[in-house]
Amino acid sequence: MTRAAIGVVLLLALVACSRKEPDSEGGKNTITQQATERTGALVDEVVFSKESDPAKATERIEAGSLHVYTLGIKDPGLYRRIQASKKLAFEKSYGSSSELAFNPVGPTFPATGKLNPFSSKRIRAAMNRLIDRKHISEEIYGGLAVPRTLPISRAFPDYARLVDVAKRLENRYSYDPSAAKATIREEMKKLGATLQSDKWHYEEEPVEIIILIRTEDKRREIGDYVANLLEGAGFTVDRQYKNAQEASRLWIHGGPGEGRWHVYTGGWISTIISRDQATTFSTFYTNRGRPEALWQAYDPSEEFDTLADRLQRRDYETWEERQKMFARALELSLEESFRVWLIDSLSIWPHPKNMTVATDLAGGVSGSRLWPYTLQFTDQEGGRALFGEPSILTGPWNPVAGTNWIYDTMIQRGTGDLPVLPDPFTGLFWPQRIVGAKVIVREGTPVIKTLDWVTLEAAERIEVPADAWIDWDAQEGRWKTVGEVHPDGLEARTATVITYEDDLFERTWHDGSHLSGADFVAELIISFARGKKESPLFDQAYVPTMETFRRHFRGVRVTSRNPWVIESYTDQIYPDAEYIASSATLSMGSGFGPWHTLALGVLAEREKKLAFSSDKADRMKTEWASYIAGPSIPIFSEILIKAKKDAFLPWPKVMEAFISDGEVEARYEALEKWNQEREHFWVGNGPFYLDSVHPTEGNVVLRRYENFKDPSDKWLRFSKPRIPDVAVTGPVRVDVGTTAAFDVSVLFEGKPYPEDEIEFVRYLVFDGRGDLATQGDASRSEHGWTIELTPDQTATLRSGSNRLDVAVASKSVALTAFESHSFATMGE
Repeated sequence: MTRAAIGVVLLLALVACSRKEPDSEGGKNTITQQATERTGALVDEVVFSKESDPAKATERIEAGSLHVYTLGIKDPGLYRRIQASKKLAFEKSYGSSSELAFNPVGPTFPATGKLNPFSSKRIRAAMNRLIDRKHISEEIYGGLAVPRTLPISRAFPDYARLVDVAKRLENRYSYDPSAAKATIREEMKKLGATLQSDKWHYEEEPVEIIILIRTEDKRREIGDYVANLLEGAGFTVDRQYKNAQEASRLWIHGGPGEGRWHVYTGGWISTIISRDQATTFSTFYTNRGRPEALWQAYDPSEEFDTLADRLQRRDYETWEERQKMFARALELSLEESFRVWLIDSLSIWPHPKNMTVATDLAGGVSGSRLWPYTLQFTDQEGGRALFGEPSILTGPWNPVAGTNWIYDTMIQRGTGDLPVLPDPFTGLFWPQRIVGAKVIVREGTPVIKTLDWVTLEAAERIEVPADAWIDWDAQEGRWKTVGEVHPDGLEARTATVITYEDDLFERTWHDGSHLSGADFVAELIISFARGKKESPLFDQAYVPTMETFRRHFRGVRVTSRNPWVIESYTDQIYPDAEYIASSATLSMGSGFGPWHTLALGVLAEREKKLAFSSDKADRMKTEWASYIAGPSIPIFSEILIKAKKDAFLPWPKVMEAFISDGEVEARYEALEKWNQEREHFWVGNGPFYLDSVHPTEGNVVLRRYENFKDPSDKWLRFSKPRIPDVAVTGPVRVDVGTTAAFDVSVLFEGKPYPEDEIEFVRYLVFDGRGDLATQGDASRSEHGWTIELTPDQTATLRSGSNRLDVAVASKSVALTAFESHSFATMGE
């Protein structure tokens, strides 16, 4: 049977589903409670195919011809159907968001000479007030969303930590269409436009706004809603309905100066719970965020750019300084408004009742790093799991700068195995391929540790060893040491010692090659070489990222080869020691690429036949490298022949020290055999290997890697998040200048939430004008928590309506629970 025929058969495959009746959040595991010697994945095969319609996907899951849909369900009607179904269970996630991304080039587009209103940051900022986020949340999303104004998610800790700042800014940029239109009128006149018959014109031509409207989900309705608003503000609107691939050709791969779009209905998934969103500002508002041309067009104010850079590098000495910087960055992000955030949505992930899978509270199933380790049928061992994706093979796959589409990266994660993996409920990292880490920070540095696998120490000074690597000499192909670059010595804010498992190098890549130190070192070298002009791998779009990294990087060295031990030094800090340890791991090309497959890409780029990044591919006028399909495959096949003949070893002055005898030849032979059998070059080291790719039929097949040695139940402890249920009771009328008491109950599944798992219960009181009047922490009481407003506090409230907001943060889940209570004040 041909591989194309196999693809057709796989698309038609049906799996009968017999079900037990667990609760709606997940099934009881009847298999893994029993003793088993199985290792690696709990299913034998996973087939990914395209299914763009969430309603059809839900029907297919009920019918048994699909098991998992990789786009969270946001339709209220489908949610009700899932809830009522006797065949379906479901999980929830809170990390999806929708936005409007603006093209900021201007005031006119170089390619067309046409006016771009969104070159004005005041018009971009005014869009915050033109849009009714409550309408989007309640009418378009049917209540499965909450309004979002800020670049930080309401579901993550930083929102709760800065809730007073967040609420104040949300009030300042709240829905006020009259104010928004007044600003637009003022700015359009400054840009030289005139209003003729209620339509804006520039040089006697209507000012046209092109909106790229995604069609796969609720963004279609959002796009139409925004288009109506813009038409009401005097613009002529061209609504261009696009799927992910069609839209990406314009807003990601196209040049913003071409003037082919003005607004894109974007969506983002936080695929991991972010305990520290300090990088958000650089990621979404500066050219350091991404290499694509749109990001290179971002030109924020000097103050904002500096703050964003400092927050990304964690360039602060105290937690109080960090919070002050963060608050100011939030304010400036709204002034720039390169993007306008709309909502945070609740996503529903249906699956058969006899299936379980670890679901990330932020990223759901598609964002879960643990899905490959936990996916199982609870009433059988093995089996085939069928996944539906709204877009498949959306971008080229390569381990350096390939696709970042969630639908691609989810599949890739099944083939990779990282040194640490994130807790799907808290975002803290757990060890996977390491036995422990020691984190040393300079005294006074604001860092805490939670989990036992990390030790945290403080030191008055942290001196970087002279033999640590700190820079790459692209001309000589060697590392520069700290002693060479900094002969007078160098200090760092943190030092981390990572000790890997004893059997690390007994493990194998999917083509049978054993892991080696060269895999780690190659990843580090390529991350430096792409930022060096002297290197054939130099990528201009990568420079901002590299410059940011070099500002905090202070060196790395290998201190032991058996076991593998790495010391890393940096001025970069994070609030959690577990995250510092995670960032110090050298992760073998994000777990997806051994050195010998990277070598093919290196040769292809040196010979200008392929490029790792889309930006460099455009500059070289060549193909964006894909290791799995398309015109890259024959090019890689030719390069493999050459690499094998020459026993090509990239950067031999360094790499030879980490290569065993015969390793180069053995690796290329293994890769040649792998390609002959699989017809692709994607080699990972995770619980699944990429068996086959069928671009024409639109499906991808992963199969269980039998040599993956971990026990199959290693990660099954992550089943259900303990999200608090919060209720607030108290008076609805309070006399100004008197005491007012409110009771707060915090429960989980109807029982009191364990007090030792609660981080804080915080309250804020907003007056009738939306101004923050007072705030504080609730007190523990016999039956829960109590908030007592003193006479002095209520005396600051005017007669009228007020709102008491309560935020409850748990140590067991990152999601902060909110509840509100309205009351009126009466008095003079």
